[in-house]
Amino acid sequence: MDRWLDKRASGLRRFDTTSAWDFFLRRSGRRDYDPDAVAQLAVVQFALSTGFTLRDTRKLVGGFPPETAASARWCALTATRIQELDEQIARGATMKALLQRISANCTCDTLSQCGRGLARSRERWSVPKARSVRRDA
Repeated sequence: MDRWLDKRASGLRRFDTTSAWDFFLRRSGRRDYDPDAVAQLAVVQFALSTGFTLRDTRKLVGGFPPETAASARWCALTATRIQELDEQIARGATMKALLQRISANCTCDTLSQCGRGLARSRERWSVPKARSVRRDA
């Protein structure tokens, strides 16, 4: 299991101690894996790698009635994440354009000279602040 996930046992223990994960069985003090543990942990890894928080991942795995289809779970949780990604992409594109513009157009000799020009035109280059990052509880 550890080799498939490219994780050490200590990394897997954090899932073992979280009540939403039902991947591990205890037998004689040893951690044995449910037959579907690889599939379940793949879902967790996918969610985390796409930017879901631990809170969202816990909700995906254990925050729905057992009869809720996987597709319904993903749909319920992805809309917010996709909106956040769209905002990050738009902000990144704006920052990239600003950097390209200044590197192509700046003729200043000093940073003070450059700063005065930037101060005069702040409304043209100000990038909206990113919304605060969600934190896990």
